Amino acid sequence: MTAAEEIRKLTQELKEHNERYYVLDAPTISDFEYDAMMRRLIELEDQHPELAAPDSPTKRVGGAALDKFSPVRHEVPLESLNDVFDFEEIFAFGARVAEKAAGAVYCVEPKIDGLSVALRYENGVFVQGATRGDGVTGEDVTHNLMTVKSIPKRLTGAPEHLVVRGEIYMPRSVFSRLNEQREITGEQPLANPRNAAAGSLRQLDPKVAEERQLAILLFNVQAVSGTPYGTHTEMLDFMRRLGFPVVDSTPCGDIARCVDRIAWIGENRDTFDFDIDGAVIKVDSLSQREVLGSTSKAPRWAVAYKYPPEKKETKLTDIIVQVGRTGVLTPKAVVEPVRLAGTTVTYATLHNQDFITEKDIRIGDTVVIRKAGEIIPEVIEVNFALRPEGTAPFRLPETCPVCGSPVERDEGAAAIRCRNVECPAQILRNLVHFASRDAMDIEGLGVSVCQSLLDSGLVRTPADLYSLDVQSVAQLPRMGVKSAQNLINAVEDSKTRDLSRLLNALGILQVGQAAAKALAARFKTMDALEKAGMEELVAIDDIGEITAKYIVEWFAQPQSEHLIERLRKAGVSMTAEDTGIDERFKGMTFVLTGTLSRYTRDEASEIIERRGGRTAGSVSKKTSVVLAGENAGSKLQKAVDLGVRVISEDEFEEMIR
Repeated sequence: MTAAEEIRKLTQELKEHNERYYVLDAPTISDFEYDAMMRRLIELEDQHPELAAPDSPTKRVGGAALDKFSPVRHEVPLESLNDVFDFEEIFAFGARVAEKAAGAVYCVEPKIDGLSVALRYENGVFVQGATRGDGVTGEDVTHNLMTVKSIPKRLTGAPEHLVVRGEIYMPRSVFSRLNEQREITGEQPLANPRNAAAGSLRQLDPKVAEERQLAILLFNVQAVSGTPYGTHTEMLDFMRRLGFPVVDSTPCGDIARCVDRIAWIGENRDTFDFDIDGAVIKVDSLSQREVLGSTSKAPRWAVAYKYPPEKKETKLTDIIVQVGRTGVLTPKAVVEPVRLAGTTVTYATLHNQDFITEKDIRIGDTVVIRKAGEIIPEVIEVNFALRPEGTAPFRLPETCPVCGSPVERDEGAAAIRCRNVECPAQILRNLVHFASRDAMDIEGLGVSVCQSLLDSGLVRTPADLYSLDVQSVAQLPRMGVKSAQNLINAVEDSKTRDLSRLLNALGILQVGQAAAKALAARFKTMDALEKAGMEELVAIDDIGEITAKYIVEWFAQPQSEHLIERLRKAGVSMTAEDTGIDERFKGMTFVLTGTLSRYTRDEASEIIERRGGRTAGSVSKKTSVVLAGENAGSKLQKAVDLGVRVISEDEFEEMIR
């Protein structure tokens, strides 16, 4: 490959990865892999400057402002940092600084892995917050930043005009709790705290951002009326006095002490409640910073040290199998304790049976482990030279290690799953789903109450909900008689729900709202559906062969038959509602965009579907109507470009009257 071809290839790939990281919050490669590609492109462009593209990623900070938010042009650009990857490069940085700023003093701080924002204050009042975007123009996310409790909304003794920069992050403790809850409710787990923070900050509904409990640490003053400090250390003290939470920055004197501090941060990163993606070395004196200046992308007075992905060998002593709340069997390696990326590792993920088979991982092997994204330890390879005699290939069990029921592999997927609806490992998730708004809609029966009911022994399956009494429920933590009565009333109300809601509530694989509605419309009663065969099922829209197979298998289980019979005896409706057919939207596809003031997205979608229509996530030539709320973005523009009908909320209400 010629230099020109490699430059073009790297430029295009880095642009795509920039968009996935900065805009979509969904990176597909590690920071280390990205940094290696960027370093190679910089090297090639230094050798062949005439081949560098005008919009090369080496000349830009990274992201671009999303069109669903108003653009904000930064008063002072939010620069990126040049990266260094070993201590020799740090000393080389120090030598470059010494050429123009002899005797420079440094400070070192952890580089928080989050989303950079600028906050603007006028007369001490927080008036605007924006993401970094491309460094020059960002996104106005003031409404979401208002929900971040650690951002002061009013300052005492502040200058007339102030712009500060910090990093929004999701605390590790919050991230773990959020993913546990998403697992319970059957949602896709969030990949890592950085993506979770970025995605939360870009929500159109501030309530979502508020629920995510984001936090911030400030690390720079971008602009201020008057300059009441002369060093970075004094700047942080100034912000701290105003009431800002600031990053822990350590004065280090010379470069050698910086290296010691960087090593300390790396060894102690597990003590932070936030992820880091490196450490930052900065010249402390602001006057020396002015002398050193900046390139088009980054300051010359600071660099970011990136910790290498650490790998260690250790012995795999056992493989244990856990059952997740969705019934999936997950193998986990037990390893001899080893220090890795600041923590002592005793367990590592093995993903699934296919991964174990492909890598030929066996109990007794010496394996190489690393931390994926510096969070989850994983086994990546086996040192076959050290394999002891007598080891055997590992296979996941054929029965559930919790309830003993047979397990099956998901059609076309790697997951091996316990199908028992009454399996103790799955009951919390099943119970929460059963009570959720799109299923039986039992108000007040959230995750914490479900957990209390299980812990107390009052409930073991969803059918047990219908035999609860006020006196027993009132004894639960944070309940009382009134709350208990409200819950019992809500459970009683759920008995009249339509068959489609009950089918969704049962948690049959691949039977969500759409499939449940189609089944209820076709069979009308639970008895008729229980007797249905594959041919009848696959003849229905929204029901494919795999889904039909799951339905037949679910009803064939004795546990399922037992659950249905108990629900029937409790008085739960087993028939579809007959409210007359309203098909005014039959054959029409709606796309919802922007923020609706009178409905949630789910409520508007349900209204459309009840009248025979369907909703889609993107606009195309097949779209019939786009319902546009406030702050509608790219979907609205695409609808205009394609000539698709666009309606307001008022027009939507006229249509459904």
